[in-house]
Amino acid sequence: MAEVAHMIDTEVFLAFSTYAAIVILKMMLMDLFTSYLRLTKKVFANLEDTNLVKTTEDRRKCVRVDPDVERVRRCHQNDLENIIPFVVIGLLYALTGPDLYAALLHFRVFVGSRFIHTVAYLVALPQPSRGLAWIVGLFTTFSMAYRVITTALFL
Repeated sequence: MAEVAHMIDTEVFLAFSTYAAIVILKMMLMDLFTSYLRLTKKVFANLEDTNLVKTTEDRRKCVRVDPDVERVRRCHQNDLENIIPFVVIGLLYALTGPDLYAALLHFRVFVGSRFIHTVAYLVALPQPSRGLAWIVGLFTTFSMAYRVITTALFL
């Protein structure tokens, strides 16, 4: 138990915590941005979300699909699919006691790839920009998972 407490008290764990917090906050901001667009464009997913609209007919018109809202929502969905595995695997990776330089490289590359992915998605940059950003983040997470698995196998 003391060994785990020592691992949590390392520079690697502090770095992981910092970069995990950054991407989690970025993901949460995407949620707020989706809500902001829904409210400003009066585009809602469900009829019960339209309580601020006066007439029933106008409320029904507000339940629709908007391309801008959907783009932000899909970007947020992609964050959920990639950031959650990064946080779980990154935590396990940090607990394997990696070299600080290697850990920082993994964390920074992943965070950078997610920010590039978001910009490419929201600005609608031509492919393969978004795809490359996504694959860099994915391979970074796989690299950390490889370290976790190989460390566990050779104990």
